[in-house]
Amino acid sequence: MNYLYLRMRKFLLALTLILTLVASFVGYTFYSTGYFREVTQTNTFGEVYSQINLPGVEDMALAREDSFLLLSVDDRASRREGKEGPHGIYLVDLRSESFDPLLLTSDLRFPFFPHGISLLKLGPDTYGFLAINHVNGKHSIESFLLKGKSLLHQKTITGPELISPNDIVMVGPDNFYFTNDHGYTHKLGVLAENYLGVKAASIGYFDGTKFQLVAENLSYPNGIQADLSRNLLFVSSSRAFTLSVYSLLEEGTLALRTQFPTGTGVDNIELDEEGALWIGCHPNLLTFAAYASGKKPISPSEVIKLSYKNEEDATLNSVWTDSGTQLSGASVAVPFGDYLFIGNVMDSKVLVLKKN
Repeated sequence: MNYLYLRMRKFLLALTLILTLVASFVGYTFYSTGYFREVTQTNTFGEVYSQINLPGVEDMALAREDSFLLLSVDDRASRREGKEGPHGIYLVDLRSESFDPLLLTSDLRFPFFPHGISLLKLGPDTYGFLAINHVNGKHSIESFLLKGKSLLHQKTITGPELISPNDIVMVGPDNFYFTNDHGYTHKLGVLAENYLGVKAASIGYFDGTKFQLVAENLSYPNGIQADLSRNLLFVSSSRAFTLSVYSLLEEGTLALRTQFPTGTGVDNIELDEEGALWIGCHPNLLTFAAYASGKKPISPSEVIKLSYKNEEDATLNSVWTDSGTQLSGASVAVPFGDYLFIGNVMDSKVLVLKKN
């Protein structure tokens, strides 16, 4: 009798421990992905002025001096259903308030579904341009030369270091940094990174000849941006809700300076004229994942601004939030003059705000 009682007691203790661990894991996942945050409509920038009717504008690149914007377009919602929608690079002339997009990649002779993009001025009316390309599970960096409104393909860059490339930033005519948002490629590893927060992802560097991974064991590094005037690299972690600041060192290596908690799933990063960072965000990652897979109709959005001078002088503000009714899945925000352009992963438009 005592033997059966002890066996039963051990079983109940073990079961209680297992249930406690499962409950802790579920609670941690929900809490750390923003599930309990209530997202309502707030706006400290200005009113909705217009929209650009292109789907899946996940990233943008601004040429502030020459007043144009490049849009990375991939209609992921249609592709999820087995259909093909618009995809490629579009140019928007910001000198006209009609913001009509012009397709620049209609003559490409290879499949092109762009993700993160980067633009670097090389001379008068001439820019270097890079785009991450995903085709049938394979990844490449496509290099272009932009002259006026003509986008000329130069070369394709590939390598095993392109594990799961998400965003990219040029720091010279031939060299760039990029984020691998995952380190694993098999389903169990990806799930562990997404839900357990396993740190397996990385930042890579290409010096014009070869790749190297310059930061590893990261949690879903997503957006990446460089401020060459201050020799700084900024990297957002969607899963960890943090923004990391690195110093750029010799031969492409990095030194971590600080990490800022953001309280939201930070995505792509853009700089304004004063060097402040504007970031498109996913406040609730679980809802966004359900939205991206077609299980939910909308997903909340946020834009934050980080004014960073140094580790002791930094201010973070939420500029705009939305439950998903105006725009779902915001991933990038570009300020230009009186306007703010907000792109997204899978929605049907770019939202344009204008200061009051």
